[in-house]
Amino acid sequence: MRAEVSTVAARLFAEQGCDNTTVEQIAAEAGLSRTTFFRYFGTKQDVVLTWVADLGPGLAAAFAARPATEDPWLSLRRAFDVITAINAAEPEKSLAFYRMLDCNPTMLPRHRDKQDGWAELLVPLVAARLPEPEPGPQALVTAAMACFNAAMKTWVAGDGTGSRDELLDRAMAAVRG
Repeated sequence: MRAEVSTVAARLFAEQGCDNTTVEQIAAEAGLSRTTFFRYFGTKQDVVLTWVADLGPGLAAAFAARPATEDPWLSLRRAFDVITAINAAEPEKSLAFYRMLDCNPTMLPRHRDKQDGWAELLVPLVAARLPEPEPGPQALVTAAMACFNAAMKTWVAGDGTGSRDELLDRAMAAVRG
């Protein structure tokens, strides 16, 4: 049900923008009431962003599965393979999602909030591998997420051509120096 409602909302957001789409429109097209909509989703933006938050445990598991002696920066890079694999499996859907984010300014802050949930899961894992306390783990995770977002933005600007993995490798290499 959540996926179906999310698909309806994403289409409406792409057609009319997030700000011009009402919860009532989404609910009506998905065949639910406004009350039922809010049982599934906390906000209008969450209807298309819940899956972003749901990626956090997979990222954390991918990081934790990397060798404990591996450089945390490399482990973070490899953890993002979880997301780039999903994006690669459905490139048109992925491109439409990132374009929708770009066209709906109110969506971007909510998207970043969902990604902050990734950081909450990753920072303690990175901290366990570093001898120094904060701000190192937070800085590494935040920088890695910024690289991920820059790579996705570059991929969208290129109309979805090229490899997201290669763009992410280049972004992370640029920061690593």
